[in-house]
Amino acid sequence: MAIPGSGLAKGLAVTLRTMTKKTVTAQYPDVQPELPPRSRGVIGLFEENCTVCMLCARECPDWCIYIDSHKETVPAAVEGGRERSRNVLDRFAIDFSLCMYCGICIEVCPFDALFWSPEFEYAETDIHELTHERDKLRDWMWTVPAPPALDPGAEEPKEVAAARKAADKLAAAQAAEAEQTGQTGQTGQPGQTGPEGGQA
Repeated sequence: MAIPGSGLAKGLAVTLRTMTKKTVTAQYPDVQPELPPRSRGVIGLFEENCTVCMLCARECPDWCIYIDSHKETVPAAVEGGRERSRNVLDRFAIDFSLCMYCGICIEVCPFDALFWSPEFEYAETDIHELTHERDKLRDWMWTVPAPPALDPGAEEPKEVAAARKAADKLAAAQAAEAEQTGQTGQTGQPGQTGPEGGQA
């Protein structure tokens, strides 16, 4: 059977214990918070990697990514070659008043043009100003933290492994060529001797 007033006593005990502890209030904005490394603040755009494939805009569930582009003709690299056309980015904007920070656009980008930035201080007084154009997205790109190091037992990325294999193959070919050249130089041409040999 519960003693009358025991609940009140327990509540007061919790209050007294809390009163003796140091406060943990974050003094924001005077003191900036320490964000975890995978914080989702805003999305940074690495414009050089964008090929205007429109995959991010098509996969966005909120339709908050706006992309405009035009086509340019690239002359042939060699004489007699064929001209090619490429997409040139004119506008890349994200409406952060619609964005739900799901990260689908970053995941589906095949060319690593979008990244999470920990920046979160971009509040506006007008909701229309939450649509940020590519210049602002590019500025946020430089606040993106470096990727974490791989685990010691993790496999090497495929791109790095392929590049290392090609480099090792080239180094082996150069070493074999140098060895062959060295042996040819030591052997010399047959039938010739030095000035003391007597043969001309």
